Amino acid sequence: MKQKNIETEIRSLITKKQHQDLLKFFKKDGKFLGEERQVSYYFSGENDLRIQKSNKSAKIWLKKGKMHEDSREEIEIKIDKNEFENAKKLFEALDYEVKIEWFRKRNAFLWKGINVAVDDTKGYGYIIELEKMCKPIEKEKITNILRVRIKSLGIEETKKEKFDKKFEYYKKNWKKLIK
Repeated sequence: MKQKNIETEIRSLITKKQHQDLLKFFKKDGKFLGEERQVSYYFSGENDLRIQKSNKSAKIWLKKGKMHEDSREEIEIKIDKNEFENAKKLFEALDYEVKIEWFRKRNAFLWKGINVAVDDTKGYGYIIELEKMCKPIEKEKITNILRVRIKSLGIEETKKEKFDKKFEYYKKNWKKLIK
């Protein structure tokens, strides 16, 4: 049996008002899974390699494929929060550089079998993500379900090109943006 290791997600940039409205909606209509303050380091290299620590947990993870694609294989290793700095030192010793620091306040929900994140990312903005892990054979079907669900919220999916441009701008300017 194939593992559900494909992260399928639809995301959108949202306004502060939409962010507030969505938090109210999901707290009423979904199951609140909690709020996390996260710091993520994106490393240099060919792959999307990151480490992340929150007030709840820490992990090392790799997302294969292009940034902002609807579906990507994800490899995730949970680590002890106290080992986060050692993980960073390990990757730096292997000649990876921290290319981006990302600070996010994430509110997580379960809504109609879908994981929903309503985020406020310092220097980047407000985002909603609808995500479901699936098997490779299911990714097109799941992507379509997520698209229907985000539309049902009155949210228009943000085009990948817009996310790519915004991310490139953040990558070049993050040190100024997070002050």
